[in-house]
Amino acid sequence: DIASSEDMNSNIPLMLEVFSMSSSSVPSSVLEECCEFLYLVLTASEKGIMKFYEFSGIKILALRLRALQGNEDDSRMVDMCIKLLQLIISRISLDKIQKDYLFELSIIVVALARQFAILHNSLKFEALHILNSVICSIDLSQLVKTLQDSSWSDDIRVGIVAILQNRVAAAERLQVLILAESMVSIFGEDWLIVGQVSNTNDMCLLLVLEQSRVEIAVLLNDLAYLKYEAPQDTLATIEAHSLKQRNVSVAYSLVEKIIKLISNVGENGVNLFDEGTLTKLILQLNETIAVVLEYLEDAKEHGQRKGDDLLASVRIIGSYLAEAPLACNEKVRDLLGLKDAKLSLHVKEDLRLF
Repeated sequence: DIASSEDMNSNIPLMLEVFSMSSSSVPSSVLEECCEFLYLVLTASEKGIMKFYEFSGIKILALRLRALQGNEDDSRMVDMCIKLLQLIISRISLDKIQKDYLFELSIIVVALARQFAILHNSLKFEALHILNSVICSIDLSQLVKTLQDSSWSDDIRVGIVAILQNRVAAAERLQVLILAESMVSIFGEDWLIVGQVSNTNDMCLLLVLEQSRVEIAVLLNDLAYLKYEAPQDTLATIEAHSLKQRNVSVAYSLVEKIIKLISNVGENGVNLFDEGTLTKLILQLNETIAVVLEYLEDAKEHGQRKGDDLLASVRIIGSYLAEAPLACNEKVRDLLGLKDAKLSLHVKEDLRLF
């Protein structure tokens, strides 16, 4: 294969040198050809990946992505850079990249967040996947300290809203929830509403809660099938069950944080929502809790009294009842079969979600 030959690998340093030049001194067509060359050679050769890394390819690519921010005329270059970046992080561990290029990684996050906000094609989802890979896989405390551009979190919120407002594949919507949960974990639940235009400051919150409700309904139904109907103890069932549990934990976490956000309404004399928004949120939460209660009722009927999924389900109901003690009161008492509504499940001492 010519692309993986030693001759091609030996040209990587030269291509990187040209690729690092400013677009004012090198025609964009030449920069595109350099990027395409790098992508083809690195795809074909593990040695090429190592040489790219050795000759500061991560730094050069990060700076190129930053230069492309807000430049919608270079869509082909953006496309190739994102694909090249995706290739790199699939071959080199993010732990290593963070250790060697923490500052450059922060540049990449800021640049990708911007592209995630403004792109209106399939590259938006590529940016989403890379952002999730980076944010979910590294030490965020160190990364956030190096981020110089405070607008990156706003850009991610804009991108999330854009996807959830449109008809996209269920898998992509789940990826959006994973990203939203990561952002809330970093910045707190206020991130769902802070920094947006006043007329739409509840849009992200409402969309995330709605999608979380949908995911919880679908995932709990899938979990029930895997537990009570699917062939047991097969590798496929075990892997599917583990994946569904991880995914539902993301949606549960978001719902819990939204419950916490709502519980703070009116504190310090600040009303975060108008009455209409609050009503929508409560209706969504009531529907979500009803679905979770049905899942627990199903577990009770099947004699299931153990499991992290049951623990997490009880916890989210408890979080809601702490704020609305009369909500679903009769269903909860019937489910638990106890006047004092004490839980009779055998659960782990660790009360974290999953």
